[in-house]
Amino acid sequence: MDALKCSSTFLHHTKHLNTLFSNYTFPTPNFNRRSPQPLSLSAKDKRIINTEPENVAVVEKPPPTSHRFLVSNGLPSPFGATVRDNGVNFSVYSSNSVSATICLISLSDLRQNKVTEEIQLDPSRNRTGHVWHVFLKGDFKDILYGYRFDGKFSPEEGHYYDSSNILLDPYAKAIVSRDEFGVLGGDDENCWPQMACMVPTLDEEFDWEGDMPLKLSQKDLVIYEMHVRGFTRHESSNVEFPGTYQGVAEKLDHLQELGINCIELMPCHEFNELEYYSYNPILGDHRVNFWGYSTIGFFSPMVRYSSASSRNIAGRAINEFKTLVKEAHKRGIEVIMDVVLNHTAEGNEKGPIFSFRGVDNSVYYMLAPKGEFYNYSGCGNTFNCNHPVVRQFIVDCLRYWVTEMHVDGFRFDLGSIMSRSSSLWDAANVYGADVEGDLLTTGTPVSCPPVLDMISNDPVLRGVKLIAEAWDAGGLYQVGMFPHWGVWSEWNGKFRDVVRNFIKGTDGFSGAFAECLCGSPNLYQGGRKPWNSINFVCAHDGFTLADLVTYNNKNNLANGEENNDGENHNCSWNCGEEGDFVSISVKRLRKRQMRNFFVSLMVAQGVPMIYMGDEYGHTKGGNNNTYCHDNYLNYFRWDKKEEAHDDYFRFCRLLIKFRDECESLGLDDFPTAKRLQWHGIAPETPDWSETSRFVAFSLVDSVKREIYVAFNTSHLATLVTLPERPGYRWEPFVDTSKPSPFDCITHDLPGRETAMKQYRHFLDANMYPMLSYSSIILLLSPIDDS
Repeated sequence: MDALKCSSTFLHHTKHLNTLFSNYTFPTPNFNRRSPQPLSLSAKDKRIINTEPENVAVVEKPPPTSHRFLVSNGLPSPFGATVRDNGVNFSVYSSNSVSATICLISLSDLRQNKVTEEIQLDPSRNRTGHVWHVFLKGDFKDILYGYRFDGKFSPEEGHYYDSSNILLDPYAKAIVSRDEFGVLGGDDENCWPQMACMVPTLDEEFDWEGDMPLKLSQKDLVIYEMHVRGFTRHESSNVEFPGTYQGVAEKLDHLQELGINCIELMPCHEFNELEYYSYNPILGDHRVNFWGYSTIGFFSPMVRYSSASSRNIAGRAINEFKTLVKEAHKRGIEVIMDVVLNHTAEGNEKGPIFSFRGVDNSVYYMLAPKGEFYNYSGCGNTFNCNHPVVRQFIVDCLRYWVTEMHVDGFRFDLGSIMSRSSSLWDAANVYGADVEGDLLTTGTPVSCPPVLDMISNDPVLRGVKLIAEAWDAGGLYQVGMFPHWGVWSEWNGKFRDVVRNFIKGTDGFSGAFAECLCGSPNLYQGGRKPWNSINFVCAHDGFTLADLVTYNNKNNLANGEENNDGENHNCSWNCGEEGDFVSISVKRLRKRQMRNFFVSLMVAQGVPMIYMGDEYGHTKGGNNNTYCHDNYLNYFRWDKKEEAHDDYFRFCRLLIKFRDECESLGLDDFPTAKRLQWHGIAPETPDWSETSRFVAFSLVDSVKREIYVAFNTSHLATLVTLPERPGYRWEPFVDTSKPSPFDCITHDLPGRETAMKQYRHFLDANMYPMLSYSSIILLLSPIDDS
């Protein structure tokens, strides 16, 4: 959930969800229970026969029983449902509940809002500290589970216990509700049908075929941000199961051809795409939560991204996600997950109760003294990340995805929330001992956040990619300042803003643009490296690359919010005319600008990130906040990609290949004067003045000898004098002012010699003409005296 300068309006949830929750009442399923167990609000664990203190006689409750399963005490760890000893151990943390019941639900009963069997847990046998646990043996085929908890329902004290709710286990490895993406559930067409957790079995073993972590050096990554459903949902994808993990796996060869070696998956944890389901009269379809930044279960993959239809859909989702990872690894592509550990789909006090709020609300969420929800996420609630229980939950979750699902790293949405102090923050709560003067207000940023400390020093997680979106909706902006322990990288939002402004010809950005080309040492020098900067021009939030050069103003009417959502400050330029129907000269300029942006991304130190579809020029019609569209706005157009295959796609592919070949474009450290020289219109005379729109540099490269790169973002053409290199001549490799295929001149390009002759008289004079709004890359070639 990106934000230009952390403007909360750029976060698609903020205004929309707060409005939603104030107008919408979430249905609570009315279950027809079989053999209901009596639920007590008493906090006592035993039935007292004689209450006289000196003559207390205690009669133990009989142990829990079941018609279908053998029941025993179980163990308090690990949390969740765990197969062991020919049975399943269930364990869940709930510090403020007074009773707990495990609900077993067959798949057929789930569809009818019925509970198959309930087993009320005995506090004397099935509770250790604040952990409820039970061990069951029996036939779990097609059996799901959930919990009922009882206790206070007192929102002003932070408690929402209600035994009528069947709750999801926070540690559930898969969650089952509806079968098909975007389709209402049940006969009552409920947007929030009852959900239940998958019971694991040993039958779900997956053949990894020896898959191991790729452990690619981060400096060598080219990241591709993508949406699982959007990547293959369009009919032109021609895959067997469009919009699924399997569909993505089938299209991985496209990414390999492009040169991508790391995919960043937009949220793949279980979420409810019907969360704000409503008719959209503008497009004639329904608004849904397409992006998925509203998590229901952090351990569960999004089940409706599976190709399965009904039976064993949860197990299939797990295995198909694993297959996607395995197939990516076979092609040398790492997999990073976008995780939303800053809030959940339960929203504010008007939101639904399906898991964390009903299990232990005051533990999992940041609460004000009277029970109100802090809203640093802009989505109604804030995950209480630095609470001891919650931070262990987060570490357990991340470890699971690394060890069990083989993912290679994480991008943390609104990661700055993880640096905020938890509810009831004090030294005793966090560290186990009092420190005088350590009391902090809930949500205050802290310099050494315990959860980030745990992640950074965890023996499993320290070796994976950790990327923070270093801001949140509460105004905290930490780009360049995120607590990092030497291992965290950041989405560099400042890179995006500076590059957008410089390329479109805004005065005053030449020096800042040069900093970006060096890997932003102004932000990351001193404890970090260039590759800690994740450089991007476009991401899922905001304009696509094609729209960035087509629209000055957003066009979000299709979102149904009267164009009030989405960011207004986009640093975009339409190249002289607004929209698609423009003159030929404007279209040509737009093509140059798209190439200029891509060149800047590929020649900058740091890690480049590309947004899905930008490699062929995908347009969303000027909509910069397409969170709610399950349609062509968000679908990758494979037919359009084929049209651009020998044009812009070719350019992108060759630039990525060039970056990979150049030793100097993925440095371990920031470049110095020994390797880098800045130039202006004349060699070694850079112009950093306020009105300068020209930046050029040469870079010594052990593979290419030396490369020369220049950007002219003025509206005027210029003649550049090149640095002298005795015995060598500069030859053009990239010139964005040329039509394809001469925008990138490779050695095997038909007509290459003819094209080179057109430059020869300039190059013999050690000069090069640059059109307005163009960029070039030149390479050294030995002079052949013959």
